Amino acid sequence: MEVFDDARQRVVLGHRRASTTPSPQVTDPRDTGPRNHQETLMSSPEQFAVEEISPSYWRVTFSNGEINLIDPDTTEQLAALITRIEEAPELTAVVFRSANPDFFMAHWDMRSDRSRVAAMKPASSGLHPFADNLYRLAKVPAATITEINGRARGAGSEFVLATDIRFAGPGAILGQFEVGVGSVPGGNPTGRLPRLLGRGRALEILLGADDFPADLAAAYGYVNRVVAAGELEAFVDGFARRVAGFDKVAVARTKSLVDVESLPTPESYGASLQAFFQTSGRPENAHRIRSLFERGLQRPDGVELDLGRCLAE
Repeated sequence: MEVFDDARQRVVLGHRRASTTPSPQVTDPRDTGPRNHQETLMSSPEQFAVEEISPSYWRVTFSNGEINLIDPDTTEQLAALITRIEEAPELTAVVFRSANPDFFMAHWDMRSDRSRVAAMKPASSGLHPFADNLYRLAKVPAATITEINGRARGAGSEFVLATDIRFAGPGAILGQFEVGVGSVPGGNPTGRLPRLLGRGRALEILLGADDFPADLAAAYGYVNRVVAAGELEAFVDGFARRVAGFDKVAVARTKSLVDVESLPTPESYGASLQAFFQTSGRPENAHRIRSLFERGLQRPDGVELDLGRCLAE
């Protein structure tokens, strides 16, 4: 009944061997219903399209299916992209954006191949590649900036939290809905959100499992600011070009000092993922997942549009 039993046995804390999977929303495969809709389409061959504006400035656009789900292909492709960013000698600023105006990164694909994720070999940090991606992305020497249009929940929220600077359009929605389906978030928002927002607001987001629209997200510090409709792309591009025009050594060294004071430890990623494995896929929560799929989970016209409210129904 439990999901990824073999992987759970390999989860450890810290730099030792660890196997983890994205926090968002895994359930018993027997309880998700027939795979007969477009949400089960194959992943895009190339999910991250990189535009090298200049040696010091790249723009990366994510695209994967109808609602930009995150899946095992995403994990593998993101790992390769992060390595590419780390190794680019002049790269100073990277913007991450979405090809879908309604979904930045919806969440983890709950019908993806769980055995494939469980079988992924730990990275050099000792973390499973999904967790390692988030840990490494936060520490790349370039400044990482997210241009958030649409929804970023679960693993999508965890991705934007791993970036340095988050700008949102007025229609952006963020959230960590895992507790609402009976799981502990595994991508370490429990380590990131308290540092950004404080304990009380972090717990409101994590335990309430609700949607946070752009204005409220900005007021809480979940995102840096909200940019007016139609102006987000130009604003982010201008900011990125400004940073990219500065000396890379100064940018990277400044960022590394801030990292020391503000980023979660690798041990906390292990603890978060271990908690996810211990709580996800329990039979007492199968009805919650089944109900969401019946109402259109992972479809662009279903509960994804108002997931926070629908969780409590």
